[in-house]
Amino acid sequence: MKLTKQERAWILYDCGNSAYSISITTALLPIYFGMFKSGESMDLGYFNSIASILIAILSPVLGTIADYKDKKKRFFTFFFILGVVFTAALAFVPYGKWQYLVIFYILTSLGFAGANIFYDSFLVDVTTDERMDKVSTKGFAYGYIASIIPFGISLGVVYFTGMDKLLGYQLGFIITALWWGLFTIPMLRNVKQIHYVEPEPKPVVNSFRRLGKTFLNIRKIKTVLIFLIAYFFYIDGVGTIIKMSVPYAEQVLGGDSFDMFILLGILLIIQIVAFPFAIIYGTLAKLFTAKRMIIVGISTYIISCIFAYFITDISQVFILGILIASAQGGIQALSRSYYAKIIPKKNSNEFFGFYNIFGKFAAILGPLVMSLTTDLTGNARYSILSIIPLFIIGLIIFILLPTDKDKIEAIE
Repeated sequence: MKLTKQERAWILYDCGNSAYSISITTALLPIYFGMFKSGESMDLGYFNSIASILIAILSPVLGTIADYKDKKKRFFTFFFILGVVFTAALAFVPYGKWQYLVIFYILTSLGFAGANIFYDSFLVDVTTDERMDKVSTKGFAYGYIASIIPFGISLGVVYFTGMDKLLGYQLGFIITALWWGLFTIPMLRNVKQIHYVEPEPKPVVNSFRRLGKTFLNIRKIKTVLIFLIAYFFYIDGVGTIIKMSVPYAEQVLGGDSFDMFILLGILLIIQIVAFPFAIIYGTLAKLFTAKRMIIVGISTYIISCIFAYFITDISQVFILGILIASAQGGIQALSRSYYAKIIPKKNSNEFFGFYNIFGKFAAILGPLVMSLTTDLTGNARYSILSIIPLFIIGLIIFILLPTDKDKIEAIE
């Protein structure tokens, strides 16, 4: 499938922000936070939940306002700049001031997630329904493979400066910010809002009115409503594993035999493995439908959580990583494109605002449950089991969805 200029520019943004996802969300920052707040890396789950609450509250409101003509790009640019600036600023937090580190991290998370609201909704502007699954999965796939370059460079810097030294991680934050910024330039230049609501007087007041109307009417759109409920549960588990995998492995395998650099190396390999699997998910979705492939992805995560409970050495973490990598990109990409095909395009930001509020409120629950389970039981292993019910509930509800060929009449 030959990509258009707009599709390429959209995919390149995924190549940029994926560097943030692996370096800040998953790998470097959790370790860095553990150095600032010794022995309490699982506490990061609480702060992940705070960041998720903020973006969940903002998502539907911002999405509704951004549906007006020429607004989407402006909101995207603001949150992108917020994320990039504070990602670089993480490097300048004085040692021991973990409170400032947390504040900066929450701001980076707000920028990353806020920009993604509008980035995801641009999918309806850059491609057609028939190409959405492919384009969406290519975004995640190329994002994975591209992110290994800045992450690999950061790992090399961390290794040569010393795993227990701050400098390597600080340079890693700056490298990530620069990479994210560079790959956003084509998106800013070439992607434009095609579907929109015409400007009107009192846009803020009318946006809230439309938001309220959509909130009431979304209950009548059976496919969208059921999907969002299912998505709330299963994406919670996906996001939790992305954010909490390093703190979990550190807690479970901690000790003299634990080598954090090897764990980071495994994460790098996982990014490489995730690339072909994301492409495969997009191809198989055309053959077996996106719905069936999302079910496969959820099932894979359930198996991964059970396996994670029993890991005893770093080699088993590698096997676990392969399992997760086989589903991670596919389930996220197909969820995004599945949703994009069942919503009214001119209200895409508004509906993706709800998509993100369900996803972000879900992201509050998982890290919080893992952190609480660890604190209450004193055993981090139980925390990974505590998120299995989220996948199971999401799977059951998702199975109730109509098949991909069943279309809905979207409420305009």
